[in-house]
Amino acid sequence: MTARDGPQDRYKGVWLIFFILGLGTLLPWNFFMTAREYFIGRLADMEKMNHTSNKTSGTALPQSYLQSMFDNFMTLCAMVPLLIFTCLNSFIHQRIPQQIRILGSLVAIGLVFLVTAIMVKVDMEPLPFFVFTMISIVFINSFGAILQSSLFGLAGLLPASYTAPIMSGQGLAGTFAALAMIFSIAIGARQPESYIGYFTTACMAILLAIISYILLPRMDFFRYYSMKDKTEYSVYNAELETKRDLIKKAALLVSLPADEPNGVEQNNSKIIPVHISDEKPSVVTIFKKLWVMAVSVCFVFTVTIGVFPSITAKVSTILGEGKRWGVYFIPVSCFLLFNVFDWTGRSLTALFTWPGKDSWLLPVLVALRVIFIPLFMLCNVQPRVYLPVVFSHDAWYIIFMIFFPIPNGSLASLCMCFGPKRVLAHEAETAGAVMAFFLSLGLALGAAISFLFRILI
Repeated sequence: MTARDGPQDRYKGVWLIFFILGLGTLLPWNFFMTAREYFIGRLADMEKMNHTSNKTSGTALPQSYLQSMFDNFMTLCAMVPLLIFTCLNSFIHQRIPQQIRILGSLVAIGLVFLVTAIMVKVDMEPLPFFVFTMISIVFINSFGAILQSSLFGLAGLLPASYTAPIMSGQGLAGTFAALAMIFSIAIGARQPESYIGYFTTACMAILLAIISYILLPRMDFFRYYSMKDKTEYSVYNAELETKRDLIKKAALLVSLPADEPNGVEQNNSKIIPVHISDEKPSVVTIFKKLWVMAVSVCFVFTVTIGVFPSITAKVSTILGEGKRWGVYFIPVSCFLLFNVFDWTGRSLTALFTWPGKDSWLLPVLVALRVIFIPLFMLCNVQPRVYLPVVFSHDAWYIIFMIFFPIPNGSLASLCMCFGPKRVLAHEAETAGAVMAFFLSLGLALGAAISFLFRILI
């Protein structure tokens, strides 16, 4: 696109706003996920803890049922609402204004986090606290689904490269949350009260996303590519061009041949804005055009959520048992490594888009990720009943956690970028919503089969 076709994204302002909004979509979920030690700690049976308080600090205490199954229930309560409300958004996005869906979701998520920060100071029994936590996760991911689906639909109106900052921002969300958790451990703030600041940090990030979204419609570049505003922008430019042409050609009107009385009008007709179809796009028709990308992104996240964090967060270290490394093992080796390399994979799509949108290699690479499921199940996951430990050393687990998230980020980003570009311009927003639905479907399927994987171990 040249400067004559439309405005430029000055200083990458729109790109940066989409990056911040992408950060805001997954930051709440990642803050809940990386704070699992806080939640699991508050679910402890106090009588059992008192009974085993004389044991060595490095020895793991017996866990209650709520503690042992917290990761699985947390994932399930996150991904099922995400799927339901992403599907719901596919039907309501044409009826409820985009501003209400995005701003309303951001405000609601911020309020839930504010309540979560306040609840740190409220004493509760394990079961009521478990129920409250799961309800909070349901609310956050319900609004997060509407936010994410609306955001991908919005990005579908812009060039393909503007889906990449959303995916990259989502990758940074996990990295940011993991670093915040490690920092709180490093300064020795492992008491529940320290999590007030931890959850408040998430509230500030949501506030930043709200401010960024408010600024988005002021960007000329965004207005040009927005379907409704693109027509208005073209009409405005057409009016200016018409006035300019009329001034230049007014002196020539008398010299026009008698058989061409409409010469000026015919010339001006060339600058009438492009027609935007008023026909409502068919979801079925759109799916037929992008089903390969939709199924691929679904499978990517089915594999990922099937083992992360329900399996990967339960791997025990053999090098740091009873030592300082034992405290950092899961925050660093599981959450930080996953999110750093997932972010790396997502960011790679901003540099090059390989394989291409029509390449058979893309779905093949997606299918090959299934190999990571048995690899993690054969690591030192504790407790275990059926499967043997094949990869007991910490190094194996760390290697897997480096190579597991890179294709997750890159392949998912490629699918989300290519999907809306396989349809017509007026179908792009609906295509983005369809892709977001299949992304959420993959998350929900992964959450469901994580129970099966855990039982098999």
